[in-house]
Amino acid sequence: MATAALAAAKLKRRSNADMNRLRHPPPPPASGDATIRLKLLTIGAAHSGKSCIVKRYCEGRFVSKYVQTVGVDYGVKPVDVDGTMVRVNFWDLSGHSAFLEVRNEFYKDTSATLLVYDASDRNSFEELETWLREAFRYGMKESIPICVCANKIDRPRKVSESEGRKWARDRGYDYFETSAQSGANISEVFECAFRRALRR
Repeated sequence: MATAALAAAKLKRRSNADMNRLRHPPPPPASGDATIRLKLLTIGAAHSGKSCIVKRYCEGRFVSKYVQTVGVDYGVKPVDVDGTMVRVNFWDLSGHSAFLEVRNEFYKDTSATLLVYDASDRNSFEELETWLREAFRYGMKESIPICVCANKIDRPRKVSESEGRKWARDRGYDYFETSAQSGANISEVFECAFRRALRR
């Protein structure tokens, strides 16, 4: 709780200009730039490994030391999706309740979402419905592609693959077993999200 409060205080000290930059990042240079853009969100409980998943995909590395996301992390990466160049805007939303007022501004105009839980933490799995309700309440369309990530499969499990897969299947979502540490299925889940978003 103290950590979340401290992080919230740090966020409040950011200038208005900094927050405007997050909400409305500057357009990339036009020369040679991809014309198709996607907005991809990663949402889920704190400590579920959302930031590590994004970092593993974008930078090809695993960060073992936990660093709390303060509000929102933003990044851009050009991606070749089956021969089509796409500029992907990654929005990694903090899982801490202290940042709800920040998160709720970023759900609109989403192209695809990764809904992440920690397979070694049952509470993070049971919070998935809460995350969906929040996302839909604040503007994410129910028709967008959602990929469920059972992350940290390299650890002793508290949620079985069959239970996680059924939860996703019952809601019409794609399901992936991922490990940011080993890289298992990281590329696959992002590629699925990109392809599904482009087909909409």
